[in-house]
Amino acid sequence: MSTSKVALVAGSTGLIGNLLINTLTEHDQYHQIKCLTRRPLDIQSQKIEEIRTDGDNLAELSDRLQADDIFCCLGTTIKKAGTKEAFRKVDFDYPLLLAKATRQQGASQYLLVSALGADPDSSVFYNRVKGEVERELYKVDFPSFHIFRPSLLLGERNNEKRFGEDVGKVFFKYFGFLVPKKYKAIDAIRVARAMVHMAKQQTKGNFIHESEELQKF
Repeated sequence: MSTSKVALVAGSTGLIGNLLINTLTEHDQYHQIKCLTRRPLDIQSQKIEEIRTDGDNLAELSDRLQADDIFCCLGTTIKKAGTKEAFRKVDFDYPLLLAKATRQQGASQYLLVSALGADPDSSVFYNRVKGEVERELYKVDFPSFHIFRPSLLLGERNNEKRFGEDVGKVFFKYFGFLVPKKYKAIDAIRVARAMVHMAKQQTKGNFIHESEELQKF
């Protein structure tokens, strides 16, 4: 097993992405962590290389995207994006562009943060887009492809408030015991740990990790 790998993280300033970078810096197996970001990171480490991008120029950056393991934590909300089209660009177009560009550069693993309920045939727009991008990413044919489907995420976001998440957190705090394990809110750090754990296994194939499984990390 390689002991000198390069990781690439997209969505570096998001809740999971930020925790993921911190987790990766603690592992000797990764000597470099390339972070795709629109703004400077708060994390300081000699392992980190910041690559500024708004997502639209991923193809032009292809020569800088060489990495072994690709961690895609891209995601937004329809409210933040403004329109369904803008939401789809972040949650569908960019993950697919990233996958194609990095696979062409020799990446062997792609690890995607999706969502509980992702289904390309869903009547819910959010879930449908998540399911559609999963389906298209299978076609990129990475030797190892992992999909992580967390439930409601718990954790502090940098400079961002999500009303739905805040309401959900209050609900789960007082009534979480009524919710089946599959749907329980999950600490974002557990998702980050699960992603690094699975990447280090280097197991070939396609895998889906539901929220209940992620709770173990």
